[in-house]
Amino acid sequence: MDTARADDPALSSSSPLTSPIDESDNPLSPPLDAQEPLSLPGLDGTPVRWFDADRKESYTHITPFQEQHDTTIEFFYKPITLTALGLGMAVLAYVAMTQDVLREGNEKKRIGILASIASFLLFSMIQFRDGPFIRPHPAFWRVILGINLLYELAMVFLLFQDLDSARSMMTFLDSSLGRPLPEKSYAENCDLTPQNIWNAIDIFCLAHALGWFGKALILRDYWFCWILSVAFEFAEYSLQHQLANFAECWWDHWILDVLVCNWLGTYLGMKTCQYFEVKHYTWRGFRQTRGIRSKTKRVISQFSPHDWTTFKWEGTASFGHYFTVVLLLAVFLAAELNPFYLKALLWMEPDHPFVIARLVGVFLCALPAVRELFQYVNDPRRAVRMGQHVWLLLATIGTELLVIAKWSQGQFPEPLPAAVRWAWTVGASLLVLYPTVWFGVPAARRYLRHHQRNAKAKSA
Repeated sequence: MDTARADDPALSSSSPLTSPIDESDNPLSPPLDAQEPLSLPGLDGTPVRWFDADRKESYTHITPFQEQHDTTIEFFYKPITLTALGLGMAVLAYVAMTQDVLREGNEKKRIGILASIASFLLFSMIQFRDGPFIRPHPAFWRVILGINLLYELAMVFLLFQDLDSARSMMTFLDSSLGRPLPEKSYAENCDLTPQNIWNAIDIFCLAHALGWFGKALILRDYWFCWILSVAFEFAEYSLQHQLANFAECWWDHWILDVLVCNWLGTYLGMKTCQYFEVKHYTWRGFRQTRGIRSKTKRVISQFSPHDWTTFKWEGTASFGHYFTVVLLLAVFLAAELNPFYLKALLWMEPDHPFVIARLVGVFLCALPAVRELFQYVNDPRRAVRMGQHVWLLLATIGTELLVIAKWSQGQFPEPLPAAVRWAWTVGASLLVLYPTVWFGVPAARRYLRHHQRNAKAKSA
C-alpha cells in the first residue's frame, strides 16, 4: 500500500491536491472518539450460552473465504459457480446422451451411481462451508467433507441390511469379493530369534509406520500417540479370540509394533510438526514472485500448511479437557478397530483398495476434524458450536460401530475371556475414579464451603 501511494502522483505528499496538513484536517474523516467502537461478542462483552445466543451477532456469522483471508493466487479463489455448473451439465449430457459408449446392464447402473456421486461432490465443493484449513484450497476440504458424508450415508444404508445382503452388494462393486477368506494368525512361532523377527517384517510394517506418522500429524502430541499405541496393543490382546489376525507374538506386539514401527512413525510425524511449528510463514502472491525457480517453489508451497497450531490437550487441566481426551482416545481406537471387523465380515483382504481407501479417507477427514475439536474445547468464545468435520466424523465412526455390532451377531460365538472382562472392568473403573477424585472431590468441597459461607451470612 505504501508503494502504491508513493507511485501515484494524486496521492503523494508533493501533490497539490493533498498534504499532510490537509489529510489531518480533512472534514470527511471523523475524529478518533467519534469513530464507531469495535463490537464485542455476546451481550456487552459477556459470553452468551448456546441456548440463548443471538445468531445475528457478528461472531456467529460465516464469513466467505475470499473476504476473510488475503489470497495469494487470485485466479483459484474467484467464484466460478456458474462455470462449474455449465461444465458439469455438459459432461453429464455427453455421457448420458452418447449411448454407444455404454453397454446395457450393470455398466449403466455403475456409471449412473458414479455420476450421482460426482454431482454431489461438485455441489459440496462449491456450496459447503469452509473448514479450518485453506491449503491447498478450501474447496479440497469441502470435497473431503462431501466424501465423508457419502460414506456416512452408505453406512446408514448398510445398517438396515443383513450381512448376506451386504456381501452380495459388495460383489456389485467388485466381482472378486463375496468369497470366504481363510483366517491367518501371527502367533505360530513365537521364539525370539533374528530369523523369526526377519520373517515377521513385511509390507504391513511400513503401513504401521505410515499410519503412526499420520496420527502424529493429526494429534500433534507425543504422549497422546504413545497412550494410543499401547492402548491399541491391549485392544488386540482383548479381541484376538474374535479375530485371528490379532493373535501375535509378544515381541511382535511390543518390540516390532510399539518400539519400532509405531515409534518411528510417531517420531518422524512429530519432527514434521516441530518443523511446521517453527517455520516462518510469509505468503507472497504468484505474480509478485520472480524467476522460474521461485514460482515453482511458490506452487509447491501451496500444498503446505498456511499456518500451524500446536495442540496442548492438557487432559488434567479440567474435567472438560479430561473428557475430551478420553473421548478422542476412544474414537481413535474405534476408528482403528472398525476396518479389521468390516473387512473380516465383508470378506476383504487387508490390501484391498476399499480397505486402503477407507484408511486414507479417515486420515484426511480426521485432520480438520481434530483441529475443529481442539478449537471447540480450548476456544469456546470463537467456536460457539462443534465444527462440521468433527461432528460428521463422530457420526461416521458411531455408525460403523452400529453396523459391526449388528452384523457380528452369531459370527463370533466364542465368549469374552474372564481375564479380558476383568481387565476392562478395572480400566473403566480407573477412568471413572480419576476424575471423581481429581475434579469431583475438590468441586464438592468448594460447593460446601460456599454453602456454609452463605448460611453464615444469612444467620448474621
